Amino acid sequence: MERIEAISTDSAPKPAGHYSQATAWNDMVFVSGQLGVKPDGTHTADEPFETQVRQALANVLAVVDSAGSGPDRILRVTAYVVGVENWGNFNTIFAEVFGNARPARTVVPVTDLHHGYEIEIDAIAIRGR
Repeated sequence: MERIEAISTDSAPKPAGHYSQATAWNDMVFVSGQLGVKPDGTHTADEPFETQVRQALANVLAVVDSAGSGPDRILRVTAYVVGVENWGNFNTIFAEVFGNARPARTVVPVTDLHHGYEIEIDAIAIRGR
């Protein structure tokens, strides 16, 4: 029986609770929800939406990279966005960061997130480069 592997990197913030940055089973990688927290634990919740999105995406990509994958191997992304009016801004930044990679994606408008953040992103990827 294959075992579940915990994925961890110093290039993304440490978990603030009882969870892993990601888990992997065989070639599947499941990235936990990432806020716009910097790897050193500094919060960006008081910074502009764009800054929060870019940091959250950087965190997702850092965890995916540490698992032996990359943006073109991300199968699915779920983004929780405070305020439906931020959807377009999120989409523009997402397209810039992902380029030609077009994972399946769900954007969920929500009323609020932990620590006052405006974005949280999780992902599912497969290993390989």
